Amino acid sequence: MPLIQISQTPGMSDRIKRETIAAVTEAYARATGKNPDSVWVTINEIPRTQWGVGGEPLG
Repeated sequence: MPLIQISQTPGMSDRIKRETIAAVTEAYARATGKNPDSVWVTINEIPRTQWGVGGEPLG
């Protein structure tokens, strides 16, 4: 089973998460010919204090 992991800062609503999971699943299944029922997607919310860009923390 394919597993797609999305890491992001917190704040996305449950509705947007559902729509994102559906869209990512559909795109992957279309691109690879896999059955969408076999595609797993996770969204990991990581606090801004644990992200860094260009050597600087976001939080």
